[in-house]
Amino acid sequence: MSYSTQLMMVLPELVLSLGAILLMLVAAWGGQQATKLVSWAAIAVLIGAGIALAGPASAGGEAFGGLYRPDMFGAVAKAMIFFAAAVSILIAPRFFQTSSGDDLRPEYPVLILLSAAGMGMMVSAGDLMSLYVGLELQSLAAYVLASFMRRDTRSAEAGLKYFVLGSLASGILLYGISLVYGFSGTTLFAGIADAYAGERSMGLLFGLVFVFAGLAFKISAVPFHMWTPDVYEGAPTPVTAFFASAPKVAAVALATRVAIEAMGPAIADWRQIVIFAALASIIFGAVAAIGQTNIKRLLAYSSINNVGFALIGLAAGGEAGVSSVLYYMAIYVVMTLGSFLVVLQMRGADGQPIESIASLAGMSRTRPGLALALAIFMFSLAGIPPLLGFFAKLQVFVAAVDSGLFVFAAVGAAASAIGAYYYLKIVKTMYFDEPAPAFAGKTDPVEGVLLVLAAAVISPLGWPLLGYLEVFTASAAKALF
Repeated sequence: MSYSTQLMMVLPELVLSLGAILLMLVAAWGGQQATKLVSWAAIAVLIGAGIALAGPASAGGEAFGGLYRPDMFGAVAKAMIFFAAAVSILIAPRFFQTSSGDDLRPEYPVLILLSAAGMGMMVSAGDLMSLYVGLELQSLAAYVLASFMRRDTRSAEAGLKYFVLGSLASGILLYGISLVYGFSGTTLFAGIADAYAGERSMGLLFGLVFVFAGLAFKISAVPFHMWTPDVYEGAPTPVTAFFASAPKVAAVALATRVAIEAMGPAIADWRQIVIFAALASIIFGAVAAIGQTNIKRLLAYSSINNVGFALIGLAAGGEAGVSSVLYYMAIYVVMTLGSFLVVLQMRGADGQPIESIASLAGMSRTRPGLALALAIFMFSLAGIPPLLGFFAKLQVFVAAVDSGLFVFAAVGAAASAIGAYYYLKIVKTMYFDEPAPAFAGKTDPVEGVLLVLAAAVISPLGWPLLGYLEVFTASAAKALF
């Protein structure tokens, strides 16, 4: 295969990397005044990378000796990642302008692009080395984004916690990679799968455990979730929206690819780990969210809870299981971004963000449209029909039942009732409690359009999209087999 053909396969990552470098130069020369130009240019770069997915980047095969796999699975995951990254750039200017003066700098969209490039490499990795390089590129950009508000102590604390715990997780993952390499003799996923298909040594099993432990941190699955509430609360809200969507998709897709392509023959071994992480995340995420008073911390525990449901699909294995994971994550991204768009509208008379759940009291009378949108997202996250969140959960439960995991699916379905409590509690606060002081200011036109679109997609108006989503996710899952 020619070098030019291989470069075309990695075109989305090339577009993102070159775009980030060029915009970094623009930021260096243009300074603060270049922020708006760089932000819109970054969105254009993400659109260009998305268009590039339609070519050789999703045609299948492998590039650079198996280091990179340009298939439909990666393309579907990247489409979600690029969408979430673009939304995170769009919603940032107004937040920083009203929260911290001139703190939005042109480096923000550049960091988003670099993080997206790393995530693109993660979901298309065919080797443990390319997996780790992509993951670290994404993580290093994320650490800076978490502490982006320099004069905010909470943001600085979030960045430090994320960096320290992220470094620990990287060490655990590297130790697992070294064990897998030492006992299989290769870092390529295909070679590792051959090693697991043969007689497995204790070293390979320990490697499997450490690799999954490192990946569990990246998806914030219990018991490696400890960083999530503090980082989500302390980071700027647009950054939190980004963390809860794009990196989550990338980490779940990466874990799925590693489980199926590299460690598929050892499914009986890693399935036990995934089942434990799934049930622990569903139950703990639901129980811990009940007593929260901060909306961003509640959404952090909600993301932990939702990762548990996605892991049900991974535990099912097979094409149906992988398809259900992507199906769930696609709907989850829209629900999560919509929820954070509502959080962005929560501002006091001084323009400063308000994050207390108590401030939502009586919002149905002071901001009825905003209350309706948040109610749609909360009902959907709770999995209540006829909203799309119900179909997402149904998909993973059906995949688990079809794989013979009846008890697992039943426990997961029963545990979802716990999570419904705190979602419905927010709806009760908005519609039945005495009104709190109304939020100040009008919704930004860009944020308003995104909010309406997200609510419409999650509502029964989005039903026609489910057929297309099922086709794309099924095609993506087939690419791993």
